[in-house]
Amino acid sequence: MGEQSCDSQMSQEKMAQEELVRDKVDENGVKWRKVYFGGGIHFENWLAQAKELGEVQVEEVSPEGLECFEKSGEKLFRIWVKDEPAVDVI
Repeated sequence: MGEQSCDSQMSQEKMAQEELVRDKVDENGVKWRKVYFGGGIHFENWLAQAKELGEVQVEEVSPEGLECFEKSGEKLFRIWVKDEPAVDVI
């Protein structure tokens, strides 16, 4: 039937699953919130901006199930920002 497009059903399902990943707690009990998922030049731009927000973690993610990334060999990342408690401003 030919080659699947980058917008295949499998890719759509994988992206829907990724949308559910929003927060995490690390082994030290620190809370983090996801601010970005992707790769390429967009990743570099988001990383620079995230660093302005505070402490960040970068997590490499397997491109399995995301056909375009699998084919291109481009790496995928999540950028996490440490979830600091809100501070009241007077």
